[in-house]
Amino acid sequence: MVAQRAVERLELPEPVIRTSPDEEFVQVVHVPTWMWAEHGTWEPVSVSASAGGVEVTATARPRKAVWSMGEGGRVVCQGPGTPYSDSYGAREPSPDCGYTYRRASLTEPGRAYTVSVEVTWDVRWHGAGQSGVVPGLEIEASRTLVVDEVQAVVRR
Repeated sequence: MVAQRAVERLELPEPVIRTSPDEEFVQVVHVPTWMWAEHGTWEPVSVSASAGGVEVTATARPRKAVWSMGEGGRVVCQGPGTPYSDSYGAREPSPDCGYTYRRASLTEPGRAYTVSVEVTWDVRWHGAGQSGVVPGLEIEASRTLVVDEVQAVVRR
């Protein structure tokens, strides 16, 4: 009962979605989009509960992130993803959590795709000489991303 109380008291952070190109700008068809959950939302969370002289500590750790990209694609990342930096090439795909759009979002409602990420957390608890695991707690966040095409004209 005390372990259950500790698990119920856990306040898991809602993931903050980040992308490159930046989520406030337009993503481009056939150009890799990097995704990551802001690292401050991908750290262990612990809480303790006590009753009748028994104290139990529960610690939740994020395990994976499942991204739904809005055009039907899904990406499973085993970590938060890697933030883009200028040390990578502009057209280089993310080493661990990326997606390349194939269609523009201009025919979608709001002219944007709704992108969501669902982070799965596993909880380990211990106290009073016992321990256990509560797998698969999930928390989700979403936002819209505009995806457009770039057209080029070649002239002689």
